[in-house]
Amino acid sequence: MNSYTLYGSQGSGAAAAEAALALAGVPYRRVEAASWEPGPGLDELMRVNPLAQIPTLVLPDGTVMTESAAILIHLGLAHPASGLLPRGANCAPSGGSEPASPASVGAVITRAHVMRGLVYVAANCYAAIGVIDFPERYCKDADEAMRKRIKAGTTERLHYLWDVFADTFPATPWLTGDMLGALDVLATVVSKWSGARKHLASARPQLSAVFAKVENDPRLAPIFARHWPS
Repeated sequence: MNSYTLYGSQGSGAAAAEAALALAGVPYRRVEAASWEPGPGLDELMRVNPLAQIPTLVLPDGTVMTESAAILIHLGLAHPASGLLPRGANCAPSGGSEPASPASVGAVITRAHVMRGLVYVAANCYAAIGVIDFPERYCKDADEAMRKRIKAGTTERLHYLWDVFADTFPATPWLTGDMLGALDVLATVVSKWSGARKHLASARPQLSAVFAKVENDPRLAPIFARHWPS
């Protein structure tokens, strides 16, 4: 089996894709690359993705994927035994005519719930962090006082979004269901930024505890330690 190639940099969203690849147990090559880090890694990344987005994942067949939620969903579908997505073991085969059993309906709903969670994190929490990091992109000619107000308001909004996430996607015992999976991984990584962890430790301690479990899982601990050295 040919390996995947993952482009990303330390402390970036590429950590989620790397963790997912580790849970899937598939070989991959990691290339340090980011638009703000000139060098051979960036040159290689731009040859496969001129936008230089990270993470960028090149599949074994050469297909190029971006967007963290999409990458994790694809890996979960491509490697069903990984637990990245809940398994619909009782679903009729693709193209089959048999009606879904109640058990398979439950599995489909659970998988849909997890996919919704992945897109929620990407579209809401991840997007808010972009405003916090680069407020000048969202208010033309903003002075320093305005940038601070944008950052403060968006940070408050981000923490509210995490509260809603915790209430909407409870861990049973993991966010992805019975196994540590894609939603656990993405939420853990994105919560590393903009004070979310400190907020959740007091506002939603159960979710904070899930993130700690994810980071301490033996399969993932080395990845988180490398991306966020203590």
